[in-house]
Parts: sequence; structure tokens; C-alpha cells
Amino acid sequence: MDRIFRIDYHGTARHAIERDAALHLLEGDLFGRFTIGQEIVGKGVHEEERRSFRVLAPVVPSKIVAVGLNYRDHAVERAKPLPTEPLIWVKPSSAVIGPGDPIVIPPGVGRVDHEAELGAVIGKRATRVPRERAHQYVLGLTCANDVTARDLQNRGIPYSHCKGYDTFAPIGPCIAVGLDSGNLPIEGWVNDELRQRSNTRELIFPIDELVAYISSVMTLLPGDVISTGTPSGIGPLKPGDRVRVKIGGVGELANPVTGLD
Repeated sequence: MDRIFRIDYHGTARHAIERDAALHLLEGDLFGRFTIGQEIVGKGVHEEERRSFRVLAPVVPSKIVAVGLNYRDHAVERAKPLPTEPLIWVKPSSAVIGPGDPIVIPPGVGRVDHEAELGAVIGKRATRVPRERAHQYVLGLTCANDVTARDLQNRGIPYSHCKGYDTFAPIGPCIAVGLDSGNLPIEGWVNDELRQRSNTRELIFPIDELVAYISSVMTLLPGDVISTGTPSGIGPLKPGDRVRVKIGGVGELANPVTGLD
């Protein structure tokens, strides 16, 4: 399994691939042809070189397609019936942030919650994809946090409003390529408190079914992310918190929480 990162490398956003305990720059197009280039983290790299970059959101999607009530325990938690088909909405690209970037709670929105989720990164243009071929359109997996203005949602405000604020779509730290999505532990932490713990085998609609369904509604573009839903244990965030999403084989996405002055 490889892990692909997007980094700020000497002032330029570049993709890099982690392979055999070393990190190499990618040369070319992540969604087309590329080769493995210069080693930038490894035994032969000086310490100052290791500190010369920071990790960014792994992709710049045209959209994030989020899925609601896709874990049985979360549907129970929200007192909602199990869906008979995926419940989807779109989060704008302007909501995307990367590892370490702050989640900013806007004034006057009330309670804002974390939602730890597995994200599927689309690797090529997908329109009306049959389920049996859906895996061919997924580049890899990432961690996602579907941050939600819960009080607004409970008042019946549309989901794209409640979940589309700037900074409400952290993703990262990488794209795990070649990882089976069917049996991965997923956790959501706030500070040192474990709030969410489940496994992707509890998904009602797995990734191949989501790709087929969503691509029958809208075209998915390279770099788009499907945020596959959250397990039970959602809870509020406040300025000063640090929220983490941990998924086995993918890694950990951590973000501080601040308020808007």
C-alpha cells in the first residue's frame, strides 16, 4: 500500500508518495501519468530538508459529496429510520482545509459537531458507473470530518448550509492507495476523549454502491471526495479543542478549533 500526500514544498504545492518508509516527490499528474522522483524524507535526507514542507489537504476537489445516516448506530442516535437509498448532499470546495488547519466556528450558529468519516477520493471522471466497475474510479481513501452546525440542522436548515461553512470539511492527511475499505477501524477524538469508535464494515451503503449511485446523479471529477457517513458518538466542539479522525491504514487527521473574531 502507498500513501500519497500533498505538501507545501518550498512554497509550491506538490504531491509526494510514501513508499518503503521514504517519501518521494511525484513528477507528472496524479490523475494521469506520473513517475516517482526525488526522495525528500528518508535516511539519506538532511533534517532541515524534512522540516522544509508541511502537509496540505491531499486534493483540491471540485466538490465533496457527503452521505448521511450511513451507519446503523448513527441513524439510531439521530432517531431516524434507516435509509433505503443513499442520502447525499454537496459540500463546497471552499469548505476544505488540511491537517493542522483550524476549524473556525462562526458566531451565532450555536452547537457545532464533529463527524469522523472515511473519504473516498475519485481518480477519474465518473458518470453512470456500474457498481461492479466502481472500484476502478476510486484512487484511494482519506480521513474526513463532516463538521456540522447542529442547531441549524435541527431547525430544518438545508444540509449544504449547515455543513458548508468555510473550514467545515477537513480532509487528510493522505490518500491511502490499495487499501481495502471494507473492514477499517474508525475513531473520532476530541482532546483526549474518545467519542466515536466503529468499523467501516458497519456502513449501510459501501463505497462501490455510493460511487454507482452518486455518479448516476452527478458526474464525479478527479479529486472529488465522497464522505461516506459517520458512526454514533457525534458531539460538540468549542474553541480551544483539538479534534482528530483516525482510520486504520490511512492515518490521523487533526485540527484545532477556533472561534471567529
